[in-house]
Amino acid sequence: MCTEEKGAGGNNASLELADAELQTMGLSRRRILQSAGIMAAGSAAALGAARPAAAAPGSNDPQLTWLVGDHHVHTQFSHDAKYMIKQQLDAAEAYGVDWLAFTEHSNFGHANNGGAVNANKEIKTQRAARPDLLIFQGLEWYIPGAEHASVLVTPGPNEVNLLRTFELVWDGKLNQWEKPVPGSAQVETFERKAVEAIAWLAEQRRTGYVDDVVALANHPMRLGIDSPHELRAWRDAAREVMIGMEGAPGAQGSGVGQFAGPGDQRGEYTNNPSQFSFAGYPADAYRPYGGFDWATATVGGVWDSMLAEGLPFWITSSSDNHLTVKDTWKTGPYPDREPYLSLPSEFDRWSVEGKRPDPFDSGERQGGSDFWPGQFSRVHTGVTERSYSGVLQAMRNGRMWIDHGHLLQGLDVRVRPLRNKGNNGRNGVTLGSRLSVRRGTDVEISITITATDYRNAAGILPRLAHVDVIGGPVTGPAADRDSLRAEGTTVWTQLDVSGRAGTFTIKHVVRDVQESCYFRLRGSDGKRHGAGYHGASVDPAGPIRHGNNLGDADPWADTWFYANPVFIDVI
Repeated sequence: MCTEEKGAGGNNASLELADAELQTMGLSRRRILQSAGIMAAGSAAALGAARPAAAAPGSNDPQLTWLVGDHHVHTQFSHDAKYMIKQQLDAAEAYGVDWLAFTEHSNFGHANNGGAVNANKEIKTQRAARPDLLIFQGLEWYIPGAEHASVLVTPGPNEVNLLRTFELVWDGKLNQWEKPVPGSAQVETFERKAVEAIAWLAEQRRTGYVDDVVALANHPMRLGIDSPHELRAWRDAAREVMIGMEGAPGAQGSGVGQFAGPGDQRGEYTNNPSQFSFAGYPADAYRPYGGFDWATATVGGVWDSMLAEGLPFWITSSSDNHLTVKDTWKTGPYPDREPYLSLPSEFDRWSVEGKRPDPFDSGERQGGSDFWPGQFSRVHTGVTERSYSGVLQAMRNGRMWIDHGHLLQGLDVRVRPLRNKGNNGRNGVTLGSRLSVRRGTDVEISITITATDYRNAAGILPRLAHVDVIGGPVTGPAADRDSLRAEGTTVWTQLDVSGRAGTFTIKHVVRDVQESCYFRLRGSDGKRHGAGYHGASVDPAGPIRHGNNLGDADPWADTWFYANPVFIDVI
């Protein structure tokens, strides 16, 4: 996931250097902060009375091409990763990835000392050499007072300047907005900074400074410091930019790495509540369930409580690749000269140029918790055009499903009204969309699956055992912005697909729809499941926590897929 930086990375002298760097770019921190505060306030006022809009008839039934992506990848331009850009791209292509985003950690070495600029040069070279692979340059943002987020921007003349400006002005670690003193005014101040930062990104998109930009929260339950009200505030700051969160973290191999021990969990989710954590989260929330984050895996939990508001907030998955499980590559030595020889820490040496030395093959297995891009975790994006903008638009619209271990080869979902009660024979909609129907309509959910017909990286031929249809009523804005619960959300039905091969279609009909609702899909290889967090009456066969014995967290032995929801609006 990441390691803590040690060295000169967050003091007042560094902030002065950051301001000097902004001046060379013709920018003023004060002016940017002031303008963002106004934009964030305006966004909050506009969203206060907002309600979900119903889709126009037949408008969300596009012809889609499904592209495999990874929005969260690190290289030697991050202080705690080791691979060259070329190595990550070689691996991504080998595992069938169509698009990838490099999201190096925010820090001064990246923004000030050439890391972002030099990475951009290499990325442009690789874009020219690999025209069939869409390569984003992004950023892993330390959200003020919270965890991290992936920020993705479309290529263009201002891509690197936007990323550098954003980290210098808005990064929580760089600006010392990382860990507010509990109960102090810092808590509100830092949370406001996060909202203003998202509003600022939205303004850069609105004005055309960049063609497009999206952001989403990474590994939200790893430390328990992303509270439900913060997730909602980020979403509402600019829904076209802050589109969701990682439903499953990277580092899925942390329980089977070279130095794994008893109790290690997928995603490096081994923490306990701290003074900075949201007090409403139970201790169980800090562990993965079938490799997925508790906020996502719990039926009727945090994610569902947000969907029950009738507002979009999507999930993704990523590799978060830093150090691949049991590989033999090792970071090379830093130059045998000054200033490297006098610097006290690895982080300080990395910061000289914002880049670690090229790695070399040591021939010996190294430590690591990650899989290569596309090797285990995949996000599938349904695009209407194969382009950078097409990918971000697909993500924004929720046309995404995710799987582990290549559990599925293909998934397509179409939802349409069956009874013609004023529905005018409309076409259906797909993932992330809204279907408007008359009260009393029957709604058909059609799920077309292509079973995987090859062995994955572990030598396993994946087999999908079941598909779960999970749904609940849309109840409107949450009275409690820290709500953890969608009381009415349950598993509607489980569809047995064990033994099915090739491409096949299964259907479920929601009868006599009387109220606005939503549903989402989930499924697994059927190897590990049990009563869900809120009991068997809510989720009879959901993902469960791994044990604490060595090998219990083998990710290949417990694989799941999740799809983003469809909203059904009764009119």
